[in-house]
Order: sequence, then C-alpha cells, then structure tokens
Amino acid sequence: MSRGSVTVRVARWSATHPWRAIGLWLLLVVVAVGMSVAIPKQQTESKDNWVGQSGQAAELIEKAGLGDRPTETVLLTDPDGPLDKAAASTAIAQLQQKLKALDSIQAVGQPVWSENGKAALVPMELKGSPDDASDNIEEIVATTAEVQKANPDLSIAQAGSASVDAGIWKQVGSDLAKAEKLSLPITFALMLLAFGALIAAGIPVLLAFSAVGAALGFYAPLSYLFPDGGSVANVVLLIGMAVGVDYSLFYLKREREERRKGRTTLDAVEIAAATSGHSVVVSGLAVIVSMAGLYVSQDATFTSMATATIVVVAVAVLGSLTVLPALLAKLGHRVDRPRVPLLWRLNRRIGPGGISRRILAPVLRYPRAALVISAAAVVALAVPALGMKTEPADLNTLPQSIPEVRTFKELQANFPSQGGLSYDVVAQGGGAVAALTGLQESAVQTGKFVVPPGEAIRQADGTAVLTLVSVLPESSANGEAALSQLRTELAPAALGSVTWAVGGESAESVDYGNNQRDRLPYVIAFVLALTLVMMAVTFRSLAIALVTTVLNLASVAACFGVLALVFQHTWAEGLLGFTSAGFVVSWIPLFLFVILVGLSMDYHVFVLGRIREGVAEGLTPREAVRKGITESAGVVTSAAAVMVSVFAVFATLGMLEMKQMGVGLAVAVLIDATLVRIVMLPSIMVLLGRKAWWPNKLSARPTPEVRDREVVAV
Repeated sequence: MSRGSVTVRVARWSATHPWRAIGLWLLLVVVAVGMSVAIPKQQTESKDNWVGQSGQAAELIEKAGLGDRPTETVLLTDPDGPLDKAAASTAIAQLQQKLKALDSIQAVGQPVWSENGKAALVPMELKGSPDDASDNIEEIVATTAEVQKANPDLSIAQAGSASVDAGIWKQVGSDLAKAEKLSLPITFALMLLAFGALIAAGIPVLLAFSAVGAALGFYAPLSYLFPDGGSVANVVLLIGMAVGVDYSLFYLKREREERRKGRTTLDAVEIAAATSGHSVVVSGLAVIVSMAGLYVSQDATFTSMATATIVVVAVAVLGSLTVLPALLAKLGHRVDRPRVPLLWRLNRRIGPGGISRRILAPVLRYPRAALVISAAAVVALAVPALGMKTEPADLNTLPQSIPEVRTFKELQANFPSQGGLSYDVVAQGGGAVAALTGLQESAVQTGKFVVPPGEAIRQADGTAVLTLVSVLPESSANGEAALSQLRTELAPAALGSVTWAVGGESAESVDYGNNQRDRLPYVIAFVLALTLVMMAVTFRSLAIALVTTVLNLASVAACFGVLALVFQHTWAEGLLGFTSAGFVVSWIPLFLFVILVGLSMDYHVFVLGRIREGVAEGLTPREAVRKGITESAGVVTSAAAVMVSVFAVFATLGMLEMKQMGVGLAVAVLIDATLVRIVMLPSIMVLLGRKAWWPNKLSARPTPEVRDREVVAV
C-alpha cells in the first residue's frame, strides 16, 4: 500500500496530534453513552414479525378489532399432593381482590378447577395491547408473589405471554452480565500472553470495550428505524469484543515489529497504517458487507442485529485508525511496559510464528497431500450438516430455570385447553360464522383439538375468528403437524369458498421459521457475491476471490456439521449444560453464516496481505507463503484465541440459542484459524503459484533487500 493512502494520512495526523485524537475519541464515546441514557431504545412490536398466512390472519383480526386482549393465568397447586380446595379458595379470593385493584387489569375471571383435582387456575384479562402488557407485567407478577407469601402451603405462580417474555428478558440480562464478567478478564489474559506487557495487553481490550459502549449508544436513535428484536446487546458485545480486539491487535503487532527493526515510532505507525491499517479497513468492510446480507431476510430481528453490528464494526475500525496510532505515538517504547518477566521471555524465545513454522514446513513440502488430508477432515466435519434439522424455538428450548417456563409447562399438563398450541382461524365474508362452526365440530371430533372456555367464535364486520388449541404437548414438531392438519385438511373441507387464514401464536412461530429457511439461499447468494467482488477488487485477482469463497464455505459447512452433532443429540448435554431439543433453532444457521463469512475474512485478509507483500518483493510463491504465514501466525493465533474465548463464553449461557451461537462461532473460528488458514490456504497458494494473483502481474524479480538476504543465506 502507498505511504500516502488515507489510512496513513489519518494515522500520521493522529500520531502527530495525539492529545487531539485521544480527546476526540473520548468525546465520541461520552456522547454515544449519553445518547444511550437520554434516548430510550425501541423494541420490536408483534406486527413487525408477521409473515406468511399467519401474518395475513393477524392483519385481518386487527382490522376487524377482534384481537384478544392480553391474558395471564395464575396457577395454584399443592406441592405435597392433591390440591386442598378450601385453602385454594381462600388464596383465590385474595388474588381476585388484589388483582382487581390494579389499574392494568381489565377483568379477573372465575377459578377453573382441573379434572385431576391437582390444580386450579385464575384467568385475568389485561388492558391495552400485548405491548402494553409487557410494560405492566412486573406489577402483576409482584401481586401474585404477595399472595404466594401469604399462603406458603400452596404453590402460586403466574404464566402467560407477557410474564414468560419478562422471564426470558431477565435470563438474557443475567446471561449478558455473565458474558461481560467473563469475556473481559479472559480477553485481557490472552492479550497478556500475546504481548507479555500490561499496557500493550490493555490497549486492545480498552478500545474494544469503548467501541461496544459507543456502538450501543449510537444504536439508540437508530432503533427508531430498526427496533431491537431482543438480541442487540448480546450481539454487539459478542462481535464488538472480537473485532475490536483483533483490529487493535493487527495494528499493534505490526507497529512493534517495525520498531524492532529499528524504525522510529512515527515511521512504525505509518508502516502499520499502510499495511495492517489497510487490512483492518478491508476486514471491517467485509464484516459490514456480510452483515448487510441480513437485510435481505426482511426480518425485523435480523435487521436490528445487522444495524447494530455494522455500527460496532465501523466504530472499531475508526478507533484502530485514529486513537490507536495516537496512543502508540504518545507511549512509544513505553507500550511494552511494565513487562511480565516470564511471559516476556517466553514470547522472545518462541519468536514470531514459532509453532506455525513447525506445522507449515510439511505443508509447504507436500502441498498436495496436505490439501487432500485437510479437505477430507473438513468434509468429515461437514457431513452431519446434511442431516441438520432446523425448527423455531419453543417452550422446550427455553431454560427450565426460568420460573415462568416451569409454570407454563405445569399449566399445560393440568389444563390442555389453556396453555397449549393455540391457533386462530379467521374467516371473512357471508357464511363465515356457519363455516367456522362446522370447522369447530370437525376439529374437536378428531380428538386433536379443543376449544378454550369462553366465547368460541368472535365476529365483527363480516369477519369471524375461531380459536382452537391442540391437545398435543408443545413442541415445534407438534406445532407444525397441527398447523398442517388445519391448513391442508380441516379448514379447506369446512370453509370451502370462504376467504380464510390460519394464524395465532403457534402458526406465527412455524411461519417465521419457514420464512427464514426460504430466505437463506438469497442471503447466501448476496453475501458470497459481494464478498467475492470485494476480494477481487482488493487483491485484483479472480483466483484469490474464488479461493476465499471456497474456504469460507468450507468453514461454514464444518460449523454446521458440528452444530448438528452437538445439539441434535444428547452426548454433549452434560458437558454444555443443556437439554437437547433435537434440532438447531431456525434463525441460527442464517445468522452464523453471515457472521462467519465476515469474521473469517478478518484474518484471511491480513494473511493474504502479508503473502502478497512477499510476492511483490520478488520471493518465490513458496517462500512468500512461508514468510506471510510465519509473520502473521502470531497475530492470527492471538486473534483467533480471543474470538474463540469470547464465543465460548456464550456457550456457557443459559439460553439455548445463545449456546448454539457460541458453540457454532467458537468451533468455526477454531477450524478456520488452524485447519483452513494454516494448512488449506498455504497448500492452495503454493500449488497455484503466481497464477493465484492472475490477472494482476506482480514482479517476479527480487528486490535489492531480497537479493541481499539471499546472498547472506548463501
């Protein structure tokens, strides 16, 4: 890269005006954090996720004003045996009195006793919309808890959409706090191993953490355009810490390398900006391009993830190009202080690429054999992906440690018609009510559906709605089977020519998962096409672009194979602390694909850049690969170790989706940084030789520096 490039000019200004650059960065972070405090973050609404036939049904219900008010249920049981009806009646009277006094409660129903005599429930109707219910649910749950304290011999717990969502959010908050507590010290420890000095280890962690805080602040106003689907904070922490540390690591390692060669601090910063700074920009753009593929899915949750990730990557790139050169210029040689004696000596003794040199030697000597063996290993890991099952998350994928989840399952066990898989069949036009009445009879006669208590069919302005509940236990497979029976058999036979649609929460879950699967090919095509063009432009080589695409697909395939092996079976349950649902949650593969393509480009660009430097100097392809891999190995290993450790933290969290995401990312980065980048990539580059850079013509003549090294070697 030219020493007059934008990255060099920015770095030079920051290095010659360090206090201004540092002050501007601190101002940026403070303003961003202030925005997150002053501007309330917007959350997605239920209508944002309407898709397919269930979305049509929800829209018809909303237009007719037939939507159910949000409801909650209080379940009473006796942990020691059959329910004492007298004690339960006393507790129910207290519940009704206290709940009716709340402004957020529209009505409290009469108690319903289970046929098995083991439970009773008290239904309640909340005011407003489901979104309003989530704002008031804490007060209602607290009221139920008060009655529980007054009746210690009974088990009194609440369940419903709003309370379960509140329990999930509480678990997510707990998981996020745990991830923060673990990821920061682990990352710092890895940086300490990489640098052997406290200041050098602290700078990447500090910049990454400040980038995460700033990104969350900048996302707050953007959430009015791209509302948070519930995972933004997790994803920003996950990706922000990974790329923020990596970008600083790339830059800092190159600057230290140039200083060791005798360069001045300013010259070292400029060279780092021209090389690693350029790689950081390309890597950041690659992640941004990959994440932009989530916009193709046209999903509110994915759109919020994409927006937040793009922001945190952009902030991390900006920090590595501005405040990092300023800090390095101000600190100079003091960046390597205070040294940790044992780690410092160990780093010096191992030298750059110490371990990788030993692995790389046989790869360069026998490239064909290395490629065949490594490709076979990747294929073996990827084969289970052919049998990977993807289904929407359901009650069984939620941590059973969430009290509301346990209550909901107990409610289903005692009252099948109350908490099971619910479907709303909407009919519009003349004869809608009569047609739905016939559907009700035929559905109940199958023995697979029941009608919940209350008004069976609601109607208004020519639109009627029938609610049916499946008697099958709640699961994704049962939900899809019940929905299929309604849509393909029962509804067409009973409703005839009447306009109809089957919706409801259970149908929305199935349609959402199917929509994600249908969108996946478009997302893959978008991401692969743009990254291929980007690599071709960056390295001016079609061969490099194609090799990059193939290697990215290899890493993703191996990741999917491991996911299927781990989460569709039970052998890893004790190891990772989860109960296998027998499938991978449907949004995970699509999300992992775009993340992995972006992150794999992170150090792929850095490694190829070092190889290209060697080729441009006139080294033979084999020597250029040896030089590029060896000189970048320490950075790649450290970067991969940071990513794997941060992602592995998420594998320890309670939410199954976060666990699957953490395992998938950690395994993929580990495979990508070792098997793919140290074995497959070098062997391919050696076999291609100078053809790898076609049609770009790099000089085949060695530079004076290379000739001098060759003379010394002789």
